[in-house]
Amino acid sequence: MADDKDVLRDVWFGRIPTCFTLYQDEVTEREAEPFYLLLPRVSYLTLVTDKVKKHFLRIMKQEDVEEMWFEYEGLPLKWHYPIGVLFDLHASNTALPWSVTVHFKTFPERDLLHCPTNSVIEAHFMSGIKEADALKHKGQVINDMQKKDHKQLWMGLQNDKFDQFWAMNRKLMEYPTEEGGFRYIPFRIYQAMSDRPFIQRLFRPVSADGVAHTLGDLLKEMCPSAIPQDDLRSLRKRASSTVLRKTKGALALTIIQDKSKTVR
Repeated sequence: MADDKDVLRDVWFGRIPTCFTLYQDEVTEREAEPFYLLLPRVSYLTLVTDKVKKHFLRIMKQEDVEEMWFEYEGLPLKWHYPIGVLFDLHASNTALPWSVTVHFKTFPERDLLHCPTNSVIEAHFMSGIKEADALKHKGQVINDMQKKDHKQLWMGLQNDKFDQFWAMNRKLMEYPTEEGGFRYIPFRIYQAMSDRPFIQRLFRPVSADGVAHTLGDLLKEMCPSAIPQDDLRSLRKRASSTVLRKTKGALALTIIQDKSKTVR
């Protein structure tokens, strides 16, 4: 873990400059000024946008306010996806700041889950943590932690406190080499142009003959259409130092495909 501390910190403090604007059909008599915010990639939209909500509520009529939700270029943004995943899926080729539209009406029931309180986000987050630990450690680590440990993990994310979060998360990321390591690598490959929102299957950190798998191995097996055959050799070479059995957490890979199904 010590070797990875700087990398983990850099990932944690990754930010996306974002411009929030009120949907034009919801603009009141008073013009709504845009609101700018640096969004943490590792958090969730509904968890870090209280300031955005307060900014626009000042000019909204109470009877016009329903549940707040967000969209980008007509596409509702799923709050239960990490912010970094949302940006990479939908806007990674756009100029910054990321332009996000804010709505207070006409909630898209078919596209989004309701999120009335932060407790809903917490339940979703902890469910993912438990699922990942079940794959890695048969759920033993998370079950051995006390309720206050779970709360510290959540509060670290909610309050954007790196050290508070990793004091607990470190236990979940330990790789027990004496026990043969993780059972499986928890990962999701998110897809922008697919009927399946993401790929998630069982994948062992080492092959049957004991060879450590790389990121290239995972992509080749789970999403081969995303990798042109000519690029497989170079991808494996680049990924050779990314040994999955040494990964200190769950992977969240974003595969963005064009019509020819190649990785950008």
